Amino acid sequence: MSDPSTKEQRDIQQELTLLRKEVSYHNQRYHQEDSPEITDDQFDQLFNRLLQLEAKFPELVTPDSPSQRVGASPLSTLEKVVHATPMLSLEKVNDEKELRGFEERIIKRLSSSANLTFHCEPKIDGLAVSLRYKNRQLVQAATRGNGSVGEDITHNVKTINDIPLQLPDSAPDGDLEVRGEIYMSRSGFDLMNSQLASQGVKTFVNPRNAAAGTIRQLDARITAKRPLKFFSYGLGDSGFAHLSSALKKLENWGFPLNPLVKLCDDSAACLHYIHELLVQRDQLDYEIDGVVIKVDSLATQRLLGFNARTPRWAIAFKFPAEEVVTVINSVEFQVGRTGIVTPVARLQPVFVGGVTVSNATLHNMDEINRLQIQLGDKIILRRAGDVIPKIIAVAPDNKNGNPESIIPPTACPSCGGLVIKDTESVYLRCYQGMACPAQLIQSVLHFAGRAAMDIDGLGSKLVEQLVESGLLKGLPDLYKLELDDLMVLERMGKKSSENLLEAIALSKTRGLANFIFALGIPEVGEATAIALAKHFGSLIGLQKASTEILLEIEDIGAVVAQRIVDYFSSSKNQELLQQFQSVGVQPVPPVVLSPSKAVLGGQTWVLTGTLESMERNQAKTLLEALGAKVSGSVSAKTSVVVAGPGAGSKLDKANDLGITILNEEALRGLFKEHGLIS
Repeated sequence: MSDPSTKEQRDIQQELTLLRKEVSYHNQRYHQEDSPEITDDQFDQLFNRLLQLEAKFPELVTPDSPSQRVGASPLSTLEKVVHATPMLSLEKVNDEKELRGFEERIIKRLSSSANLTFHCEPKIDGLAVSLRYKNRQLVQAATRGNGSVGEDITHNVKTINDIPLQLPDSAPDGDLEVRGEIYMSRSGFDLMNSQLASQGVKTFVNPRNAAAGTIRQLDARITAKRPLKFFSYGLGDSGFAHLSSALKKLENWGFPLNPLVKLCDDSAACLHYIHELLVQRDQLDYEIDGVVIKVDSLATQRLLGFNARTPRWAIAFKFPAEEVVTVINSVEFQVGRTGIVTPVARLQPVFVGGVTVSNATLHNMDEINRLQIQLGDKIILRRAGDVIPKIIAVAPDNKNGNPESIIPPTACPSCGGLVIKDTESVYLRCYQGMACPAQLIQSVLHFAGRAAMDIDGLGSKLVEQLVESGLLKGLPDLYKLELDDLMVLERMGKKSSENLLEAIALSKTRGLANFIFALGIPEVGEATAIALAKHFGSLIGLQKASTEILLEIEDIGAVVAQRIVDYFSSSKNQELLQQFQSVGVQPVPPVVLSPSKAVLGGQTWVLTGTLESMERNQAKTLLEALGAKVSGSVSAKTSVVVAGPGAGSKLDKANDLGITILNEEALRGLFKEHGLIS
């Protein structure tokens, strides 16, 4: 560290102060006002001079210096932050009637519509954050989290040019909380993805996912390289009369506001604004999925108050599903695990609902006939949120000059066996079972899946190689694989082969419910498999069960009961079970507690990310023993999400819905409390 003389230090300090002001000024002109006054090269010279001086005299670096946006050394984990005021989710509506109902409820509660004004703004598809300032300096930034507790992301937020590190003297010098949305622009996202692709790095699916992944980086130096932006939409206990005036003050202090914000007098004006925004949606440089509508008067907001999880003075109007027009280039027929042959449309790639789509299922020939689709047709494709893309109609302006009918296959595209119409449904089916390579591959993938035998490392490419090489002719063959068998396969070195064999060996003692589900019995899903395992406690008991006994189990009807009896009556399936027994597969009976111990009865839990001290299936079994239903997806009905390292979209959705989130330590504490683990 240098030790400058008093005069030199004063001179350096003065130059640093001027440099920081100048760099901050030009940053604002470029990033917030889109009106730069100097060239990029001139800015770089200023910024580099600042970095050089601060590197030489690190004791003179200040927390609000523009250099802090470069990013600091990586953190080991993100700390938790308790919000002083909860960051609540919003009630969602999606039509005019529901919007009017929102207005009518407010008027009824207030007994008057006098002076009622709504503050409308685009609903940015990003991440809500809270920014805390003390003595005008940014001291903490946090994610929304579950609404009550978020994650400390201060190190990352400091790298975002849109967010002031130091507020002007006109701002209050006490505690101040600003709330807003961090997002990634479409243009910035495209540029970043092209750069990542040129470096051979995996690209992001859409701007929202990119922003979410970036803001939770432990290494702020990575965040600093990503094009994150910010819009402010709220100010803590501000003393202002109206939200609009509070936001105007935020703008004066250097916070960017969305330029499309508008005040509306009633729900009809709000609806007009919504329609205007829908027209502009595709031209905006950021993604929006609706409109946020709030009562503008802060006094009226306080008077209206809150419901259990949402404010009464605000709603989110969700836009309808995104639809685009594209062309069907060809149709291929794919064979699934049960032999069903499904037509899949190969499309001219098109961007819709945040992703590029090039394939869409046509379900069956009846659906093709209903839609009257032919090869080369222009079709309307719909995708909303994370929903699978769906072809909903032939486009009105379809000009297919060479119509060509889609002909169903008579031979299986995988094994060449006869394909015939299923007698019990609208589907085409290949009846060759696991003699059909496609059905065997899908059966192995189902058997190895997380909800089944959870064999880590057994992906689709590897399974295809195992089937094509003849190493797998049936499911029990998995347990006959040896190291030499695997090491000759593509991308299978000694270590990865040993890891796979270890995972296969571990699966021999999976829970009984996992094994029942893994067998792929028609109509038997995860929930039914759990019910069967709990009721019978062993595979022998289930094998001997009659339809009458099965019908005594809750949620099992006549069709499912008959499917189960038929499966275990089959000599082929009896031989399969004997083969599993001969290779050492011994399903473990479920843990059954007394009804008084079912403390999680009626609750739905979701596990996401990596569990480091126990296997996911063990955690699932123990949760079910406590009465919980364990689901693979997050919804409004989810009670708790357990999130480990690597948690992604499920954690994001849980945060958006305000669902309770626990870590693995808390989960283990729950199990210990009830004597399930030591």
